[in-house]
Amino acid sequence: MRFDRHIDKAILNHFSKFKQVLLLMGVRQVGKTTLLKRLFPDALYLLLDEKPIRDVFETYSISSYKHLIKNATKIVLDEVHLINEPGRAVKILYDQLESVEIIVTGSSALHIKNRTGESLAGRSIVYHLYPLTFSEYLFQMDMINTIDADVIERILDLNNEIIPKIFDQDVALEKILLYGTYPYTLNTTEERKYLENLAETAVFKDIIELNLIENRAKAHELLKLLAYQIGNLISYTELGRKLGLHTQTVQRYIEIFEQSYLLYRLPPFSQNKRNEIGKAPKIYFWDLGLRNALIGNFDSIRIRPDAGALFENFIINEVKKLVVYENHDYRVNYWRLKSGAEIDLVLHNNRELIGCEIKLTHGNPSRAFTNRYPHAKVHTVTAKTFY
Repeated sequence: MRFDRHIDKAILNHFSKFKQVLLLMGVRQVGKTTLLKRLFPDALYLLLDEKPIRDVFETYSISSYKHLIKNATKIVLDEVHLINEPGRAVKILYDQLESVEIIVTGSSALHIKNRTGESLAGRSIVYHLYPLTFSEYLFQMDMINTIDADVIERILDLNNEIIPKIFDQDVALEKILLYGTYPYTLNTTEERKYLENLAETAVFKDIIELNLIENRAKAHELLKLLAYQIGNLISYTELGRKLGLHTQTVQRYIEIFEQSYLLYRLPPFSQNKRNEIGKAPKIYFWDLGLRNALIGNFDSIRIRPDAGALFENFIINEVKKLVVYENHDYRVNYWRLKSGAEIDLVLHNNRELIGCEIKLTHGNPSRAFTNRYPHAKVHTVTAKTFY
């Protein structure tokens, strides 16, 4: 079978391994429903944004559910958070209809956490779907014939070997650094318009529904400010001072953005050695097109002062996605001394420590890192060597 996303095989094999509910999480428009319909074309799809279906589920009655489901053996509850008590509804299905395989999608971990409580504890296994990886992008653009599951190994290839390509890698990379990898952007010539609309409206839809943000204007201003700071250490106190928000509010809003799959914080690697930064995170966006829409800049990479930061964000995204998809046991961090010496990406587990300096063109890893961790493998990742 030809798989279109890295996660396909795990999703397709879920029910041969587990009885639990399959919970697929990811930001809106990342392709959750498209993926499930491709893998499970015969499932019964129940769209909970349709009021009649939502009303049935809000009866929390097994007889009502049976009448709706009829003889279906596999059901998909799309955007389950739209029910007032999604955990209660899924619990009833799971406990009362043991022969039915249940798939649930959601756009925000906060929706599931805030509206499900503990009802799904032990009853579900969570999978995460992110914007396309570079390999998925190339595959869906017909530039390669199969999705490459070994990209993370090549990113960490200490030989930095440049492998000949059958496609123009520079063109593909620039397109991604500018417009990101939401699936819809592959099939439109209006990428900028789509992303600007996404940045202004769609990304806040789920967040506003949760009623966890008191000041939408300030939250949007914070998100924009964070977009300017990709790859930088963030200070909650400084952000709060700039926006007129309490430090705790800034932290809470960032947590909401993170749980809604818009961005993530990269923590520092530290073994509590002197002068190592041990707390301040860096900030990165899961999709660079959305990030560029927030700051209103789609200029060519060749003239952008933030080109290096975009490439750094891209590489770290690739690694974090593939660590999840391929079940690697690496922990992902950055490393920095208070003096400023740093390594952009650190991967480590109980067996090895790898430091990667990420440079658009060329550069050398920090000697300070190798001095402190002489057993570490260290190299540079560039636009020519990452794939």
